[in-house]
Amino acid sequence: MGVRDGFGLRARRLRAVARKVFGWRDLRPGQLEAMRHLLGGGDALVVMPTGSGKSAVYQVPALLLDGPTVVVSPLIALQRDQVAGLREADAGGAVAVNSAQAGTEASLESVRAGRTEFVFLSPEQLARPETVERLRAARPSLIAIDEAHCVSAWGHDFRPDYLRLGQVIERLGHPPVVALTATATPSVREEIVTALGLSDVRQIVRGFDRPNLDLEVRRFVSQEDLRRALVEDAASRPGLGLVYVATRRAAEEYAAAL
Repeated sequence: MGVRDGFGLRARRLRAVARKVFGWRDLRPGQLEAMRHLLGGGDALVVMPTGSGKSAVYQVPALLLDGPTVVVSPLIALQRDQVAGLREADAGGAVAVNSAQAGTEASLESVRAGRTEFVFLSPEQLARPETVERLRAARPSLIAIDEAHCVSAWGHDFRPDYLRLGQVIERLGHPPVVALTATATPSVREEIVTALGLSDVRQIVRGFDRPNLDLEVRRFVSQEDLRRALVEDAASRPGLGLVYVATRRAAEEYAAAL
């Protein structure tokens, strides 16, 4: 009964913060389950589709835990978006520490001094011992690892510094950790748990079905036929789009054709 009451209290506190700070009237079941576990001191692995609110899983409990939140995010553009959103929500302050951002020392000092709740870094930034020591002095209360599938076997060549995050987590005192990804097979999920050293971990998998996406396969006899059809199709579509190709040279050729 006591455990159930504790869960209920955590849920009420989380919902209150989500509503007051972020304006979210309700939380999705997977979000709330992960938030509640983090607030109770455990680690979580969250697999949810892109656009389903994975960031909320760390943003809301962060405001109920005493200490800054370290967010590992591999792309500078994503860091900027998250920082802008948190500043707009007036959610305790947010800074990014990356190669394109000036004032790294001032940003880390604001985190250490308790003036900033969220600090976004790339895994490469956390490969620097001096950065880890500055964060350690700030006594973080929560760590969020975005694109966590990069620690798996197939992701090593992409961002190898993800492999060192388990050591960084321990160096920072292993506060509650949430690993976030849009898709991960059972074996990749186990790799994530092991590589990051997650403990008392709750795995929350909500699938990756995207009803708004369609898949179509078209076969071509020659490479030239494929090239012509792709260019015509891409050029005829309204709005923005992405064309994925296998090489840099192909990217340049298609860009020129389009």
